Amino acid sequence: MRENGRLGPIEWAIAGRPLPGEHVSGDQSIAIGIDEDAALFGVIDGLGHGPAAATAALRTVDTLKQAPGERIEVLVQLCHRVLRGTRGAAMTLARVDFGASMLAWTGVGNVAANLVSKAATGIHVRSSARLTAGIVGYRIPEIRPAQVVSIRTGDLIVLTSDGIAEDHLEHIDFAASAAVIAEQIVSEYAKKTDDAMVLAARHRGAST
Repeated sequence: MRENGRLGPIEWAIAGRPLPGEHVSGDQSIAIGIDEDAALFGVIDGLGHGPAAATAALRTVDTLKQAPGERIEVLVQLCHRVLRGTRGAAMTLARVDFGASMLAWTGVGNVAANLVSKAATGIHVRSSARLTAGIVGYRIPEIRPAQVVSIRTGDLIVLTSDGIAEDHLEHIDFAASAAVIAEQIVSEYAKKTDDAMVLAARHRGAST
């Protein structure tokens, strides 16, 4: 699965694939404009793999699309209610407010999220989302207020399911487009034992 686009100043792309030998993926993503001033991004990892995992992940995406303007803490709670009776999912959501140049994010489970920039010594991880243990749809902790950090022109948000190896940030071609970066991470770091999903979102500055 491949998709890319632009929301305000954010150039985004997703790349993913199911577990080798399977036809559906339990890893899904969302990239949606909230209004002219903000966008919601997320990666959802249905527990396990196969059709049951895909059902949980797709139901999560549908829920998010119905109320993208809600605070992301509220969105996690909405998904938790909707996913009861399913296999459940891990998920991390990130909201970018364009005018304020702020990023708010939160996650339950093991969908990693990092905000990275280019430094003289290579890739610099400016911030990582604080993830809490749990399974959306089964058991989640009390959702704390979302972590809020500044986002600057050139910064890159990278969200990855646990089907992507942890060292995926080490060799990013920071000069490449979001689409190329997402594709590179999947092709080089996707595990053979799981579904895999990457969402890359680059702040390109003033929208044109």
